[in-house]
Amino acid sequence: MTVCILGNNLTALTLAKALINCEIDVDILHSKKIYKISDTRTIGITKNNIDFFNSNIINIEKLTWRLKKIEIFSETLNNEKLINFETGKDQLFSIIRNYKLFRLLEKDLSKNKYFKSIFINEKNLSFLKKYELIINCDTSNVISKRYFSKKIIKKYNSWAHTAIITHDKILNNTAFQIFTKKGPLAFLPISSKETSIVYSVHNLDNLKEENIEQLIKDKNFKYKIKGIGKINSFELESLNLRSYYHNNILAFGDLLHKIHPLAGQGFNMTIRDIKILLDIIKKRLDLGLPLNSSVNSEFQKNLKYKNFLFSNGVDLIHELFNIERKTNIGLLSNSVKLISNYPFINKMFTKIADRGVLF
Repeated sequence: MTVCILGNNLTALTLAKALINCEIDVDILHSKKIYKISDTRTIGITKNNIDFFNSNIINIEKLTWRLKKIEIFSETLNNEKLINFETGKDQLFSIIRNYKLFRLLEKDLSKNKYFKSIFINEKNLSFLKKYELIINCDTSNVISKRYFSKKIIKKYNSWAHTAIITHDKILNNTAFQIFTKKGPLAFLPISSKETSIVYSVHNLDNLKEENIEQLIKDKNFKYKIKGIGKINSFELESLNLRSYYHNNILAFGDLLHKIHPLAGQGFNMTIRDIKILLDIIKKRLDLGLPLNSSVNSEFQKNLKYKNFLFSNGVDLIHELFNIERKTNIGLLSNSVKLISNYPFINKMFTKIADRGVLF
């Protein structure tokens, strides 16, 4: 049988590659002939998910920049370090440029006999009837608007600003994040001379691009910056879909859930979703059962509550630091600093970040 995937974004290509590795025919249907992907956006992938990606999807070691440690600071405490996340190994987290991963998957899929990419006209979707299982990775198509409009949405009244900075060559294997008075600012290394920036700033500050550049320079205490690339911006919100599927159509990726980027967990949640979906599909194939709407109901049963808990946990962290930002009282930062002295608690937080809630 053939599984249909709607959309041609990074999630769609990743899922398609995972399925064809199981020798499942995949048709990707999309209404955009050219999918534009920003060259300033990066994604962080945990060690556990990197291992899964390499083994079950495609080897991405050549694209990754390995991080051994993540450090968290608070401007409320004069940029004092609150907590370290490290495992003592050579890889805690890896950073990858979105467009490089997209191009790698696109090139690999184009040569695979199990894969087809089909341009469609959304005004006529009658051809969808031939598929028993459809996975929708497109947040803006007519299917999403018609069947997946019921969501729990939270607007953060903030924008994320992303850019790549160039700097003098250093041993660049530690990411750090500062909870500033304007919002969380993350420095994510992608090479010895380049670092990705994600700065989430509250709308009330009404900052222009030149102000963002100056803030990055002012808050930076590690790099000798040579230049700041083009700044891209997008509005921030958290989202949880109320129902994961409609009949034989399963929602996937950003259509299922979105979270605040402060924890770098958005794409990691999607990779964990792919793990569970593959397990369900493999078990059904081993039993000689069809891939149909029953896959969707089992997927929702396994994952909905876990994703909801995880996304709300990230939201809680954001809200607590947001309260501290507004009040300028370092109660939360001091509490985090205190509990970070307990190795067991630090190890537990590191494991949750790597594997997700209850995985």
